[in-house]
Amino acid sequence: MAKSASERISGAGLAALAFPPSDVAAQPVMADTSVVSRSEAHPVLALAAWHSLAWLLVANLTGVWLAILLLYPAAGRWLGEWSYGRWTPVHLNFQLYGWMALPLVAWAIRIYHADRGAIATWSRTALILWSLALAMGAVSWLNGNSSGKLFLDWTGYARVLFPLAVLFLWVVLAAGYKRTWHEPENRSPLIRATKLIGLALLSLVPMVIYLASDPATYPAINPDTGGPTGASQLESTLAIVLILFLLPHGLTHRKTTGRNWIAAAWVVFAIEAMLCLGLGRADVSHHLPLQFISLGTLLIWVQLVPAYFSAFAWPTSTRLWRVAVLGYWALLVPTGWAFFLPGILDRLKFTDALVGHSILAMAGFVSSLLILILAVLFDGDGQVFNARWPFVAWHGATLAYVVLFFFTGWKEGGDPAFTIVPGPARNLIYAVRLVLGIAMTAASAYWLLRITGCIRSRGASNADQPSSLRTPAYPEAQRS
Repeated sequence: MAKSASERISGAGLAALAFPPSDVAAQPVMADTSVVSRSEAHPVLALAAWHSLAWLLVANLTGVWLAILLLYPAAGRWLGEWSYGRWTPVHLNFQLYGWMALPLVAWAIRIYHADRGAIATWSRTALILWSLALAMGAVSWLNGNSSGKLFLDWTGYARVLFPLAVLFLWVVLAAGYKRTWHEPENRSPLIRATKLIGLALLSLVPMVIYLASDPATYPAINPDTGGPTGASQLESTLAIVLILFLLPHGLTHRKTTGRNWIAAAWVVFAIEAMLCLGLGRADVSHHLPLQFISLGTLLIWVQLVPAYFSAFAWPTSTRLWRVAVLGYWALLVPTGWAFFLPGILDRLKFTDALVGHSILAMAGFVSSLLILILAVLFDGDGQVFNARWPFVAWHGATLAYVVLFFFTGWKEGGDPAFTIVPGPARNLIYAVRLVLGIAMTAASAYWLLRITGCIRSRGASNADQPSSLRTPAYPEAQRS
């Protein structure tokens, strides 16, 4: 009889994700009041970067395994009941809740000053609990437990554990903000109001995840495709635009020029938000002109987002990834709207073309944005993300994936059996997908190894110094 998921996932493997190299651990606060070098990130932020990249590597390895199963289905017998269908939510959720969520968690920890003093220890605990809850989710999914909802597969004990981990993080963020409430940077009424609103919204996340995972709860759908409506796509895209607006404020500072672009962007955002509210939440077809015309208003952000970003002073070391972010954005928005148009969506629905667009969004745009965040948070050591071959491997594979999936999806639209019935063309496509997945996995392994090396070297250099000369891990804690 095949072993259960809990037996197959080794304790050592889970411990490696939850407890990275010991050098990552937060250093004790010391009496010395010297200033930390700008080339060093706080240990907690380094830990968050390590966790996120570890999940990226594991998620990509899972994706490679899925690509092998597509090319050689008989390999599925090696793992018994752990079938393609059980590995798929593991791959997708590791990408979303591991790789894509934790850099934003690191950003929030920095925003709310939860990387300082004693609070930093609790931030470290929050990161460990987050990863452990995600690992327990994998055990649940591999054992065949799922709500059946994409990216909301939480069910049973996992449906409770992960929201609790998110709630614990929220408590830590709130405690960090309370501790630094009277610091100069928090005395502005606008900043205080913005951060309090942020905490209020974040407090809803655990309950939203729990309720949204209920199979009986479902949003409005397009009756012609079974997918999202134009209104829901507009809403989700505006949520991404809002995140893009907020991120620079926690990572860098505004230039003396470009303020008009910032003001104009917020005005347009307010107008789009009112349009989104006016469209309602009913089940509506993409053939209704109001749906695809209103979604077309997003095209203005192709110009406005780069203009908004240009109003901030970014570290020069992040130029490669800023170009990547804005380049993918310029591809993502127009193609997303074009794919929604009547006639095009009717042919491409339920095909690999829409998967290709999601890869353009996630592996291209979102991943580039996340590495940009990590490069800024990791400060001087963020240069590890600028190595040429992993950069080329990642983006080359991503763009090749997109082109391949667009082609495959278009063929599927005319011949639904194209990727079902084995044949030379189909097998070649699956083989190329496997090679591209390996290339992206190699890039993610490189970044994780380099970040691990940076963390270890910091710990070693700090330990070699006399105690009176060691760099305090949390110098901000010394401020009055």
